[in-house]
This record gives sequence, structure tokens and C-alpha cells, in this order.
Amino acid sequence: MRFTRPRDLATTAVIAALLAHLVLRLAYDTLPPLPRAAGSTLLALAAVEVWFAFSLRARIERRQGARPVQPLTAARAVALAKASSVLGALMFGVWSGLLIYVIPVRDSFSAAGNDLFAAVVGMVSAAALTAAALWLEHCCKTPTESSGKD
Repeated sequence: MRFTRPRDLATTAVIAALLAHLVLRLAYDTLPPLPRAAGSTLLALAAVEVWFAFSLRARIERRQGARPVQPLTAARAVALAKASSVLGALMFGVWSGLLIYVIPVRDSFSAAGNDLFAAVVGMVSAAALTAAALWLEHCCKTPTESSGKD
């Protein structure tokens, strides 16, 4: 399995931003205002993944007191990391599309000012989830073998 490439995540984010912006251009005036902390759930997921990454890394490096990692656990962690990084990139794109749409129309729609704040919270949370997922994926690497020097 290959490591997640930033190019793939960037492509996902750009496509999501374009699609979200298009949908908002067509239907923004019919949508209800977003809750200010709508994207903060992604931040909670990011925190859990960072904790899991540090815990898993200690187990992979076989630090004292850490249980060994079962191969299936590591494989599931990599799958979680890959899915989360794609989700983070996708949601970063959606929140970016919202931000790009509401900045120019914030005086035309009463909800746009509130949605501007929600978009910023969502973008920060999505970026944090993507970073946490990439860190978890990195922590799943096996430690490099020593070069024979002890």
C-alpha cells in the first residue's frame, strides 16, 4: 500500500470546492444558516486520531510497557488514516467553496456573515483532520532497521 500523496488530497479538495461553489450559486438563498460550529466535529476526530497515532507509535516502536501491535490493528489504522485524510481534504474543499461564495455576498444575505464564520471553523477543522490522518499514517511505518552500529 502506498502512502497518501498530497497531490491526490489537493485534487480532491479542489474538485469539492468547485462543486460546492456551483451548488451554492444555484441554491444558497434556499438554504438555512449553518451552525457556527458546524465543522468542529472534524476537530474532535482529529484529536482522537492524534492520540491514536502517538499510542500506536509507542506500540510499534515497542517502548517499555507498550503492548505489541497486531498486524490487523496496524492495517486498520492505515485504512482509517487514508479515509480520514480524504474526508479532511473533501471537507476542506467544501468549506473553501462556501467561503469563496459567501465573502462577496455577505452583504446580500443575512446568513452569509454567520456562514463565513462557520466556513472558517470548518476549514481549520478539516485541515486539522487531514494533518492528523497523515500523522497517523506516518506513525504506522515500521521503525527503520539500525545500520548494524550498536
